[in-house]
Amino acid sequence: QVRLVESGGGLAQAGDSLRLSCEISGLTSSRYVLGWFRQAPGHEREAVAAIRWSGGDPYYRDSVEGRFTISRDNAKDMVFLQMNSLKPEDTGVYYCACAPHYLIRTRAIDYEDWGQGTQVTVSS
Repeated sequence: QVRLVESGGGLAQAGDSLRLSCEISGLTSSRYVLGWFRQAPGHEREAVAAIRWSGGDPYYRDSVEGRFTISRDNAKDMVFLQMNSLKPEDTGVYYCACAPHYLIRTRAIDYEDWGQGTQVTVSS
């Protein structure tokens, strides 16, 4: 089982930046997709960004394209989400998740292991 632990959330003002980190343990191969999801109150959990552990072009949802950057450090077993130009609509609980697939996945149901989540609150 893959274990994921997020950190780096907090309070921010519109236009600020935050960097989320996810420590990963239990990976047994390179055939995984690591994703960042967020969930706002009253809304479904949605994929924000995803990246293949083996590399390749990442996925970004349209609303964060150009503002957020997902990256990975295979040597340290970590995934990051750099969030710039934050907006109030970026507020939510952010989750790091792992899918045992080779190709990018964007549906929450495809991810088997999840972190506990970290709160990001952006004020206007």
